Amino acid sequence: MRSAIARQHRLDQDGGAQRRGAVSREAMLALGRGLAGAARGALTALRVGRGAACSPFIQTARCYARPVRRKLKDIPSHLDDLPPTMLKKDYANVPIVNSVDDVVKRLLSLEMASQREKMKIKIQQLVEKVRRSPSDNGSFEVQTAILTAKIRTFEEHLQRHPKDKNNRRRMLMAMDRRNKLLAYLRRVRYDVFENTCKQLNIQYTPRPAYFRRVTKRWVVKKAFCVKVFQEARKLKAEERLKERRKWQERARAAKEKQAQSEGTPV
Repeated sequence: MRSAIARQHRLDQDGGAQRRGAVSREAMLALGRGLAGAARGALTALRVGRGAACSPFIQTARCYARPVRRKLKDIPSHLDDLPPTMLKKDYANVPIVNSVDDVVKRLLSLEMASQREKMKIKIQQLVEKVRRSPSDNGSFEVQTAILTAKIRTFEEHLQRHPKDKNNRRRMLMAMDRRNKLLAYLRRVRYDVFENTCKQLNIQYTPRPAYFRRVTKRWVVKKAFCVKVFQEARKLKAEERLKERRKWQERARAAKEKQAQSEGTPV
């Protein structure tokens, strides 16, 4: 009798566990269906928001989140004077170029060339203005022309990208090198220096004889030294006045003595 009661109790427990498992599974399925419905609703709202009939709040948020695109300035370049029909430097002296198709000529012209190819033509034009002879490729004037073309390219690049510190450093190094070359030409051959500056359109300003970088520490130190110097002069003013009076009395006595020796009244 007791074994039958225990068996019936175990069966009741197993049935309750199965019923609880079935209920939990049904609850999970309902939750999943609810989440899926919520997701479909969010997608529908997003599609509606993307359309023309979206709410003012969504439209305002969308405009606020849109990145601001700055309009690039139209910066003039020193390469603009090169005609687009001019051939590249490597193909300018090839005789067969005159007999090729127009499409090939366009591919070999500056219209389809990179900035490096245009720079070669510009450097060649500047060098032709200042070179001493057709075989001159390393004089001070030629080096100045090459550096001038590079400096102008760096200036245009920095106007578009002002935070490019690497190219700014290269530009300053090129400018320092060009100033040294111009200073040497100005000291040795002034006529060549004037012609180079005129042909390359360079405004040269000579550096002062003594140049020091002005820093905040140097300014404060200089002001302190000036103040100390002025205070020291005030303290020594009485002594300087006494010395000046002694010198005047000594000069007056010497003059009287000279007048007495000559026999003329003072």
